[in-house]
Amino acid sequence: MDIELVRTFLAIVSAGSFIRASERLHVSQTTVSARIRTLEDQLRRRLFVRNKSGAGLTPAGEQFLRHAPALVQLWERARHEVAVPAGRRAVLGIGAEHSLWDPLLLRWLLWMRRAQPDVALRAHVGLPETVVDQVAGGIIDIGVAYAPRHRPGLRIELLMEERLVMVRSTGGSGRDDYVQVDWGPELALHYAAAGGGQREPSLVVDLGPLGLGFLLEAGGTGYFRLGAVRPHLESGRLELVPETPEFLYPAYAVFSETSADPALIEAALDGLRRIAREQPGVAVVGRAARRHRAETPH
Repeated sequence: MDIELVRTFLAIVSAGSFIRASERLHVSQTTVSARIRTLEDQLRRRLFVRNKSGAGLTPAGEQFLRHAPALVQLWERARHEVAVPAGRRAVLGIGAEHSLWDPLLLRWLLWMRRAQPDVALRAHVGLPETVVDQVAGGIIDIGVAYAPRHRPGLRIELLMEERLVMVRSTGGSGRDDYVQVDWGPELALHYAAAGGGQREPSLVVDLGPLGLGFLLEAGGTGYFRLGAVRPHLESGRLELVPETPEFLYPAYAVFSETSADPALIEAALDGLRRIAREQPGVAVVGRAARRHRAETPH
């Protein structure tokens, strides 16, 4: 079976339509349709029903969805294991959102080099959906993201909860220049309930480091991760805004339920947990809480 057929099937399931899947895959809609016809011919079953809202799975499609992620993961794992560098026993890939690389993932890479020196590492940085797609596709082994959506065949573990605090330029009220970071719908609800929606932002961004960089240069006020602003609080460039609510922002580890090397994945996760415990301004949960929160769909 051509693995690209399976990738196309999963892209349609994720996107909800042939058109959106073709955009994600950067191929024509005709190519997407042809691939699915070939896959349906090989399976001798129809997999999708097209309608005005997009594409829905048939019963056969639902059954195939149970196995498709494992097929892709198995292929990617085989491809990567064949490419293990000389002198290394395995290759481990990890990906994370931009905001999580410094310092969490950088320190984890250094930890892995000491704890697992015979393991070659591959690191990726991207948007949360891209990170989860790469884990689901077997391209990377572990992803770290703030709000990952549940996917068949994946496990999601609560890794830590960072504190979001309101800061402002030292010596100014910041009322006229509010920098709003899009921390996701759940945080937006908590923020609105706390009365934060009364502020009119002068800038809205969807990337924390970008918003923080702007605030440091132009001045203003905004909510940011405590770990990110701590150096600037200590240097005096920023200050906490008194009597403002703080919010917890959870970060999750995402990995496959059917890893080819579960011992290596567990060792890597143990390193992530250790590094997370050392981060300033975060709350680290116990294993029981991790399992409970991981079962909550996102």
